Amino acid sequence: MSKPAKCISVAEAKELCNNWVKTRASVLEQSSGAQDACDFMYSVSELEEFLAYVKSKSEEQGISDPGVRIHFAAYDNDESNKATVILAPTKGTTANAPVNYDIEPMDRSTTGWPPNNY
Repeated sequence: MSKPAKCISVAEAKELCNNWVKTRASVLEQSSGAQDACDFMYSVSELEEFLAYVKSKSEEQGISDPGVRIHFAAYDNDESNKATVILAPTKGTTANAPVNYDIEPMDRSTTGWPPNNY
């Protein structure tokens, strides 16, 4: 299998992640009073299962090319106030494709603690 077109180099990934830490992590820590999560992990099988679910439900709705938008989110309950991400199905793959609220999004990732830098 060939490398997907949107892959980036490890060096670029490190630079992007370091930029996030330098420009946002301290602001988030100051506003919340504690270090927050900055990495989220799903197994390949979890992602494959979710993508198959999105494809199947989208096809039932007549959507042939769905997308998945990743939204930053945060818990606000007795268990956690940390960041998370929501994987939300969309009705297409353009930048402004609407979220498909008829398909449930995915959450419940795991995160390293303390956060893992790339």
